[in-house]
Amino acid sequence: MNQQKRIEMLTRWRDANPHPTTELNFTSPFELLIAVLLSAQATDVSVNKAMAKMFPVANTPESVYALGVDGVKEFIKTIGLFNTKAVNVIKTCKMLIDQHNSEIPENRAALEALPGVGRKTANVVLNTAFGWPTIAVDTHIDRVSNRTKFAVGKNVDLVEKKLLKVVPAEFKVDVHHWLILHGRYTCIARKPRCGSCIVEDLCEFKDKVDE
Repeated sequence: MNQQKRIEMLTRWRDANPHPTTELNFTSPFELLIAVLLSAQATDVSVNKAMAKMFPVANTPESVYALGVDGVKEFIKTIGLFNTKAVNVIKTCKMLIDQHNSEIPENRAALEALPGVGRKTANVVLNTAFGWPTIAVDTHIDRVSNRTKFAVGKNVDLVEKKLLKVVPAEFKVDVHHWLILHGRYTCIARKPRCGSCIVEDLCEFKDKVDE
């Protein structure tokens, strides 16, 4: 795909959704971190439902840590891998309290050192909480990037590198959200909704499907 096409796609997504954000509900960087940590191999809807119950009770490192692993499990038992995630949440809260004055560090290395926090989670937090031009590549972004030929890569790391290279600076902060939403609601996995796609004429997917 040539750069002129990419810029036109980005421009259309921006025109349609000028201020995109995550579909996870949060009111602080800490809430965002916990929600993203829990969202691995789970839907945003399931995380939001669980956090709607937990955050009114505990939404700081100290208050969540006070719940203990079993207390956290009670709130997140409807989320996939909840046993492991509960342990990671408590360990993360402990590290935030002991090493970061209960603040979320605006630092990639410090974020990735937290239990259960990988590169993708760190990218989401840096982007959504702090406005960094990072691009967290999940299954939706990987699929859309490769299917449309916007940014082809054999794995999520290569797709991220390609996106960081080809996306102009003015679009970098928001492109992560546009691609996720496009993959979640239009360019879906089994049968893309090409007939209702605002970038269909620019997309280079060979097997387009009319709705």
